[in-house]
Amino acid sequence: MASTHSSALKHKLANFDPNALGDAQGGVFGLPFTVEEAQVVIVPVPWEVTVSYRAGTAEGPEAIREASLQVDLYDPDMPDAWRMGLAMEDADEKVAQESQELRKQAATYIKWLEAGEPAAEAATHADVPAAITKRGLGLLKYLREKTGAYLDEGKGVVLLGGDHSTPLGYLHALAERYDDFGILQIDAHCDLRPAYEGFEYSHASIMYNALKLPQIKKLVQVGIRDLSQQEAETVEQSQGRIVMFHNRFLSDERFAKKSWKKVCGKIIAQLPQKVYLSFDIDGLDPKLCPGTGTPVPGGLEFEEALYLIREVVRSGRTIIGCDLNEVAPGDTEWNAIVGARLLYSMANWMGVSQGRLTDRGSDK
Repeated sequence: MASTHSSALKHKLANFDPNALGDAQGGVFGLPFTVEEAQVVIVPVPWEVTVSYRAGTAEGPEAIREASLQVDLYDPDMPDAWRMGLAMEDADEKVAQESQELRKQAATYIKWLEAGEPAAEAATHADVPAAITKRGLGLLKYLREKTGAYLDEGKGVVLLGGDHSTPLGYLHALAERYDDFGILQIDAHCDLRPAYEGFEYSHASIMYNALKLPQIKKLVQVGIRDLSQQEAETVEQSQGRIVMFHNRFLSDERFAKKSWKKVCGKIIAQLPQKVYLSFDIDGLDPKLCPGTGTPVPGGLEFEEALYLIREVVRSGRTIIGCDLNEVAPGDTEWNAIVGARLLYSMANWMGVSQGRLTDRGSDK
């Protein structure tokens, strides 16, 4: 079987035309690779049970897959990036269906909370948080096993949500395989709330839950511009384990005419050698992602974000894994178009850091 895969892969590498139109019958970005052949696998997770403002992120992975066919494959720093082999799993329909069912329960429960928790309905909602937490734990275990299996095969993994609660199982898988690493989080929100709205595995609690893993030595947050006092205190009391580069700081640096290169240097200096990249699309300026669940004014420009990722890799650090979350199609294809281009760059730069690709622009 291995020789058959090898032969098929050699044929594809020799015959694929990266200049052709994206093949709708092919894989993500129109690439010809199967999951078995790919060096980097994208795991879609259409899950958004605990979103508290606008829904739609569960549709993000499929929207990105469709938009990916419009992405040209050439990158001046990695002209042959497509040859690395990138493939995307089919989304698990059971996950999507479970998300839809649980989302209805969560939405009703949240409305009850917002109404002041009327006593007449208390019995109806009493068991909802525990039930959803149980199912969230089930998703964690499922993704820990799935991503862990790919890691053990020597593949790189990109997790594609869904809401930002989805990467926790992947982080557990990495923690089982690495003694220590840090997280670079690009996000408008801290996501440090404990059991937000009663849901332990909330999208607003992903980093609070991640930091329960002792292997995660550092959390570096970039672009934050919406946080609670409790979250601010968590950062202050973390004894340096959490470092926040608030959007206000980034703006002040710009206004003082500090170069983005120098700002990125300050950010990267806080990161350990092994880095997990967690990218919530709302970390970008909302003009780039208007459909996302909780947009906030401010944020990074697209090229600023890519420059930071490139500089992390060019610093000699290894991106051991990454995720992209909170892309909601909304009423325009723009969200998925931006998401697809970001996904392609993230996967490829992770590949460079892992020695799967060559960065020809590293001497710039």
